[in-house]
Amino acid sequence: MRKSLLMTLAMVLVASAAYASDAPAAAAAVAAVGPTAAWATAIGMAIAAGLCGLGQGMGLKAACEGTARNPEAGGKLTVTLILGLAFIESLAIYALVVNLILLFVKPLGA
Repeated sequence: MRKSLLMTLAMVLVASAAYASDAPAAAAAVAAVGPTAAWATAIGMAIAAGLCGLGQGMGLKAACEGTARNPEAGGKLTVTLILGLAFIESLAIYALVVNLILLFVKPLGA
């Protein structure tokens, strides 16, 4: 757990250096939107992706346990699992759309 957390943190910190080649354009884009909106979208997407990942993991765990207890119901469980995972993934996509709207559209004419 700790190793994967440290690896994720390292990747996040290194990614900013990889995309920093066009610093004036990036700084102008953030300045136009405002740093508060940029932070809000980043935190919002992180929370949405993390919770959707937890939901998918819990759903997969329950489907595997159900199949292990009743192998004959595996087909119905698989269909329900795939449908549920699609709904959970759509929630992450909706969060992404809302975050992109917050980031690139200036609300209330500001």
